[in-house]
Amino acid sequence: MRNSILIACTALGLAGLTACRDDMHNQPRYKPLAASEFFADHRAARPQVEGTIPRGHLRIDEARYTGKISGEDIDQFPIPIGKADIERGQNRFNVYCSPCHGRMGDGNGMVVLRGFRQPPSYYSEKLMTQPIGHFFDVMTNGFGAMPSYASRVDPDDRWRVAAYIRALQLSESARLSDVPADLRQNLPVEAPPRTAGGISDLNAPSNVPAGRVPPVPGGNQ
Repeated sequence: MRNSILIACTALGLAGLTACRDDMHNQPRYKPLAASEFFADHRAARPQVEGTIPRGHLRIDEARYTGKISGEDIDQFPIPIGKADIERGQNRFNVYCSPCHGRMGDGNGMVVLRGFRQPPSYYSEKLMTQPIGHFFDVMTNGFGAMPSYASRVDPDDRWRVAAYIRALQLSESARLSDVPADLRQNLPVEAPPRTAGGISDLNAPSNVPAGRVPPVPGGNQ
């Protein structure tokens, strides 16, 4: 009986040893870019099947994902833009853009004050007349010393940032009459500033610089 148990244990041990092959530790697989005799082109790394698109990358809306149509910058938003979108754009702008461009978009961001290259002001004649697609394209692909932010800001948020930039630009030279009548009551009211002759300027809110009306999120852009 004792011998039978010993034989059985020995047999099980030998059976277990047959499973301990070196292939369990060093799998028979190709290393990246290794040669292969199995494929006709002798490449272990196989090319993608023609016509395949990674999940989430089927971007057939050219305007929405490039800011262009037939290679030309578009001048309208390809997604709906409302108050919440401009507020979201302001949030993303303050996070990613303001370090260089400044909170007001005048190019006096904190890194500029510390000696880095100054970006152009959004209120320059060149940028005031640029189509909205230009700003999306710059955020996507970079421009000059500015790198691409495509990996950090998703496409729709880039449009929201562009909308906020446009709101800043409009506010720079806007008049009170440009604000829709039903929204004027939402503007802060303080004693109007006085001109050099002591006469109040009643055509502009007093809590902002003369000739400037704060952006009104949700207004027509």
